[in-house]
Amino acid sequence: MFKLYYAPGTCALASHIALAEAGAPYTTEKVDFKTNQQNSPEYLGINPKGRVPSLVTDRGILTETPAMLAFIAQSFPQAKLAPLDDAFAFAQAQAFNSYLCSTVHVAHAHKGRGYRWATDEASFADMKRMVPKSVGASFALIERKMLRGPWVMGETYTICDPYLFTIAQWLEGDSVDLAALPKVADHRKRMSERPAVRKALAEQQV
Repeated sequence: MFKLYYAPGTCALASHIALAEAGAPYTTEKVDFKTNQQNSPEYLGINPKGRVPSLVTDRGILTETPAMLAFIAQSFPQAKLAPLDDAFAFAQAQAFNSYLCSTVHVAHAHKGRGYRWATDEASFADMKRMVPKSVGASFALIERKMLRGPWVMGETYTICDPYLFTIAQWLEGDSVDLAALPKVADHRKRMSERPAVRKALAEQQV
């Protein structure tokens, strides 16, 4: 039995969807950001980074969405959530998820987490102004070059899809025009119709 620590509206949704898609046995526990629970001694004992998601397994605790998604895919190969028998194709899936994690999510974080990179309030405002441009440029690249068509990797659904869906949920809040991203918009709609996505959203009460 796995235990997923999450907060609504965060990237934890990607792993939550993957667990549901895999048919994995899991429970969830909400981390309340409003009360700063992520920095409580109890939660820091689970994840010293003070962030979500965290996935408790029988072998220990995993953090970082790309690692958790790969672990879920490899733990439930029958779900076929990644091209596990093709090292290059699996690396391509990992490359896409790494881009979401290291570039797109970080660009998004500049809207409300400017204190991670600066101390001047004016710097925070400048970072926030850049978010529509930086996130928009990242998604424009995804639209043009990286989203292969009905699913991220092409015809086959993979762990890339719940991750893209999760981060694409933030586009309107980042003032990025979804109308300029028809493939991304179509992907988001297609994902929203999947039973596993509906299950995860219901469990998070989103």
